[in-house]
Amino acid sequence: MASVIALRPAVTDPAQPPSRADALAQALLADAQVAPHAMIEALRLHRARGGRFADLLLARGLVAEDALFRAMAQVWQVALLDTASLRPDARLIDAFGAVDCMALHVLPCRVVGGGTLVATAYPEDFHRHRPRLEALFGPVLMVLAPRAVIEAALLGARGAGLARLAETRVALPDSCRSYRADAYRLPAALLALLLTLAAVSWPAQASLAVTLLALLSGMAFTGLKMAALVGALRHRAEPPAPLIARLPIVSVMVALYREANIAPRLVKRLGKLDYPQELLDVLLVVEADDQLTRAALDRAELPGWMRVVVVPDGTVKTKPRALNFALDHCRGSIVGVYDAEDAPEPDQIRRVVDRFHSRGPDLACLQGRLDFYNPRVNWFSRCFTIEYAAWFRLLLPGIERLGLAVPLGGTTLFFRRAVLESLGRWDAHNVTEDADLGMRIARRGYRTELLDTTTYEEANCRPRSWVKQRSRWIKGFMMTWLTHMRDPRLLWRELGPRKFLGFQLLLAGSVLHALLAPVLWSFWLLPFGLPHPVVAILPDAAFTALLSGFLLIEASLIAFGIAGLARTGHRLSPLWVPTMVFYYPLATLAAYKAAWEMLVQPFYWDKTAHGEFDQMG
Repeated sequence: MASVIALRPAVTDPAQPPSRADALAQALLADAQVAPHAMIEALRLHRARGGRFADLLLARGLVAEDALFRAMAQVWQVALLDTASLRPDARLIDAFGAVDCMALHVLPCRVVGGGTLVATAYPEDFHRHRPRLEALFGPVLMVLAPRAVIEAALLGARGAGLARLAETRVALPDSCRSYRADAYRLPAALLALLLTLAAVSWPAQASLAVTLLALLSGMAFTGLKMAALVGALRHRAEPPAPLIARLPIVSVMVALYREANIAPRLVKRLGKLDYPQELLDVLLVVEADDQLTRAALDRAELPGWMRVVVVPDGTVKTKPRALNFALDHCRGSIVGVYDAEDAPEPDQIRRVVDRFHSRGPDLACLQGRLDFYNPRVNWFSRCFTIEYAAWFRLLLPGIERLGLAVPLGGTTLFFRRAVLESLGRWDAHNVTEDADLGMRIARRGYRTELLDTTTYEEANCRPRSWVKQRSRWIKGFMMTWLTHMRDPRLLWRELGPRKFLGFQLLLAGSVLHALLAPVLWSFWLLPFGLPHPVVAILPDAAFTALLSGFLLIEASLIAFGIAGLARTGHRLSPLWVPTMVFYYPLATLAAYKAAWEMLVQPFYWDKTAHGEFDQMG
């Protein structure tokens, strides 16, 4: 915004600036910036809903930002910041704290005459910060500047430090950033050598040992699924919608990287959210080097309640790092996360607010269902849809109702901001940051609930892209398990026996099952008359028991998939479920890719391409 009033030391700066919306409304009407009928409606909404009147005017597109700040300067009898010559003193920013400056939208600029010039985007809040500012700097002179100007100045002065902070928000004992891949390479090589020697020297015995381990891990994970199925099928009535006198501000962050293709569609989909615009704060979070996505968003004509946050370069480039950085820009007491291709149901935000309002403070997180808007593209998308249906409509609800720790699903997540801050936010180095955060929520005594709302996204329809995505998820499960198992006794004490066992079955059990699944597939040799290595050393009864266990796992997977599919609105034939026997081997391939990356590039984020098939939804 161009400079309007040049700064002088004699700027009037009242100790308690006026906060009435009527004065601002009168100033804008006098300047013919807003039609009278629109202003009357805006004042009515402001009185009913509270919040900042200026934010309401901007969110509803009733006034241009430069005209609004001219009127605010008139009402508060202060000057506008001269942005043309803005060179903030980094020492002043450090004294107040760059994080606090960003969160409060306060910018100590420089010493002018007998006072320190401090810019703010919210003059109605300035009296709350004045005592601290004066304790640090002596007399202060308030001036006004738009939020974007303050954020840009802070990034210019202290962007590198804020980026580093975003990478280290989680305390070191709780973070995976201390993981060193080279420490595991020699043990992994020795283990591979021992397994090879055992297979060569005692092939039958080695095969039996590995078969038993594979069967036990498969049955353990299958047992968890069946227990979750029983829990998920229990009817739980949704609480009635509460009466809320003042709705809270809800911030929603969407991390975008190389998403120029889908960004305009994302803006359109989020525009369908049915929540008061002045209380909705959508942050589109992009990396500094992603010029194409930034250009696409510049062309998208964002509404006043959407804005772009640019994340400075850092040592890692991950979604959780971007979210950590963007959280300081959020206005809401409730914070949500979507993915780039998401299409949430319109009433989703209101459902989130209602649920948080009706629950106690121990409810830290709400997880919505995920589904696909392109399930019929090909066989692969059908299988992915069935798998998601089983996971989000059976496994996760069942885990919640069994009282276990819920591994979060990456998107359609909503948090009480205060709790999220107390937990250290996301682990910037964990490529499955959602699962890790879900465990830290449980370890600190908070709860996650599943919410009866659905976000639709794009099913990955190509095997190569699917394996890349799934390997990242599995690698994150491995990293999360290693991080939380650094002190098993402490984990036991914090989670309790039930959640501790669930943690082992879900993370270790699922990964081990994927890695050892080929051992179980070897039983398919028998129907074709081919020999199986363990037949020669096992009595018939023992072998029959092993075979029965394998068939039970396969039958349970089919039943689980059919039950999950039945709870969706998709008209997919259940006959597709048995064909997933050809789909699951790719998960094993992804698991071995993940294991290899744990040894060579543990923090590498293998990005999923979006926007290739979403036009079919």
